[in-house]
Amino acid sequence: MTRNISAPERLSHPFPALYDQNSRVLILGSFPSVKSRAQNFFYGHPQNRFWRVISALVGEPTPETIPEKRRLILAHHFALWDVIASCEITGSSDASIQNAVPNDVTPILAHSQITRVFTNGKTAGKLYDRYLLPKTGITAQCLPSTSPANAAWTFEHLLEAWQAVLPQEK
Repeated sequence: MTRNISAPERLSHPFPALYDQNSRVLILGSFPSVKSRAQNFFYGHPQNRFWRVISALVGEPTPETIPEKRRLILAHHFALWDVIASCEITGSSDASIQNAVPNDVTPILAHSQITRVFTNGKTAGKLYDRYLLPKTGITAQCLPSTSPANAAWTFEHLLEAWQAVLPQEK
């Protein structure tokens, strides 16, 4: 019996960044998963814990619809985007990303109040440091991935680590 192993595909990021002029914290993933690409929105896999983590941190119910997710992000002055604009990728595997072309985050920085940048997972962190840090000059804090593939991190541990995205006390 032959196993069907899919080959990498050259894909472009299918949807725009989410931010507005009041966004203060930029959260960057690597590249959208198969489920996110199908939904045409961030963190579309039902097992990804991103929406549960963010909503728990800000004390709101977990959003179900894309309009609810947009409202949650913008109401709390977050911005969402991904480091990669296009790449060769097999399925949703960050480990398979090759020949990456980075997104241009300068429009987000120019038209918002972003002062802090976070990456969702090690791959996004490495890609940010390689491609975007030289252009932005803003060091990103790498947070543990909310992906279901990161089973080593319990929801409670993710919540604790992700508190870093909340407004800093003055």
